[in-house]
Amino acid sequence: MAGSLIKISETTVSSGQSTVTITGLSSTYDVYMLDVVNLECATDAKELRLRVTTGGTPDSDSEYDYAMLELKSYAGYGDSHYDDQANWFLTVIGTPAQEQFNGRLFLYNFSNSSKHSFATWETVATNSISKLSGGQGGGVHSVNEANDGVSFFMESGNIDSGTFKLYGLNK
Repeated sequence: MAGSLIKISETTVSSGQSTVTITGLSSTYDVYMLDVVNLECATDAKELRLRVTTGGTPDSDSEYDYAMLELKSYAGYGDSHYDDQANWFLTVIGTPAQEQFNGRLFLYNFSNSSKHSFATWETVATNSISKLSGGQGGGVHSVNEANDGVSFFMESGNIDSGTFKLYGLNK
């Protein structure tokens, strides 16, 4: 796959932002890959969430469906599924530097206005007592519209740091 990945953009956050929006998805590629590296947040134990963007603006309708399996080194696994939400849930993280989120998302059908945009993700996070959790899931934005990106935000508080790398997968 390395030869078929085309880097489109890289965004680095180094101070608090309420949202981090990554755009640049177009009909050039059918599938996009987005790596999130060392994301940290400002408020302890809050959910990291995701929305699609239309014209660079996050779409806050209640048309997000998703399912996810969470694996934890310190507790039993959890599985969840939700329909008609206002965003996709990715994980819960906290504030210390030891608490970080890393993930890889694949984005499909984003530029196709006659299909639903959907994503799959694999994530890993650490908490302040060095316990590990991981997630695997996927979601659909159940509206036929062209989307040009995604927007990350915390349930409350800011995203303090992280690197976001967007790639197109060659056809």
